[in-house]
Amino acid sequence: MDDRSKDLCFYRLEKARKCLKSAQILVEAEDYSGAANRSYYSIFHCIRSLLALDGVDFSKHAGVMAYFQKNYVKQEIFEREYSKILTEAFEVRSESDYDDYYIISKEEVETQISNAKFFFDGILKYIETLFPEKSFS
Repeated sequence: MDDRSKDLCFYRLEKARKCLKSAQILVEAEDYSGAANRSYYSIFHCIRSLLALDGVDFSKHAGVMAYFQKNYVKQEIFEREYSKILTEAFEVRSESDYDDYYIISKEEVETQISNAKFFFDGILKYIETLFPEKSFS
């Protein structure tokens, strides 16, 4: 693996961290739709951090999601729970962003943020095992 792939992985992981932080700020500001969006994108950037290490990327979210499920969940690198969290976050984000009549509650978005944090922490732990010399704090 080259340094460029590692750097891209770390950059995307930092992007995921910032999205998670934004989601927490938005829920405090009572922008629940925005918080759901940012929590999904935190998960999305986590997955793309892994894809950087594999040297692949996709132009559509469906490709990113399918690759993660095939190469990480099905291979039992990550538990099935990660797949469920990803699918639910994508659906909530899509409905929240595109359905004019979809209203997400504070409780629902707090669940989404909690799931995104779980997802981020799991990906971070995995990446830290690959690069023990790198500090992510």
